[in-house]
Amino acid sequence: MSLARRGRSLTLSGFVIAGAIGIVSSTQTWLTVERADAGAEILVPGASALVLLAPLSLAVLALGAALSIAGPILRLVFAILAAAAALFLGWSTLQLLVTVPLAAVGPTVTEATGLAGIGAVSDVVASVTPSFWPVLALVGWVILLAAAVFALFTWRRWKTGGRRYRTGADAPVHTEGPVDAIDSWDDLSRGTDPTR
Repeated sequence: MSLARRGRSLTLSGFVIAGAIGIVSSTQTWLTVERADAGAEILVPGASALVLLAPLSLAVLALGAALSIAGPILRLVFAILAAAAALFLGWSTLQLLVTVPLAAVGPTVTEATGLAGIGAVSDVVASVTPSFWPVLALVGWVILLAAAVFALFTWRRWKTGGRRYRTGADAPVHTEGPVDAIDSWDDLSRGTDPTR
């Protein structure tokens, strides 16, 4: 079976892997704040560092589930939405890794110290060190983007959903060969006697 013909399963796998990485990493420590006042370090979880991390990761999982039964046009729409989510999450995660993300750690620092405002937070923060989790999340967003791009190029060649998703006139009529239980029930639903 060619790579393009396995497009649905490959794309679905990419969506599930990326979404799962996002959900799991949202509960883990992404950033460690060393305090300038020699206080205890502050641990910032992924969901606090990147507020849309958990909701968008859940959306990616939902897109993957919907993609498993979607028709041709929805495949294209879901692939575009997934690519947009991958680009947004990837860019946001990269910004946390390459800059000093005071805005990302601000709410957690405020909660731990009681100091509010970017000036007060920057006075408390000596350094911000990222953990392994945002790097792993970034890998997940690359996988998601690759799966979405793959879907954009192969969505026309995917096999359509099984007969269990078809109703009425769209359902194929069984005319010859062995009849299985599903075909018999489908024939009965259409008013045809499958025993003839």
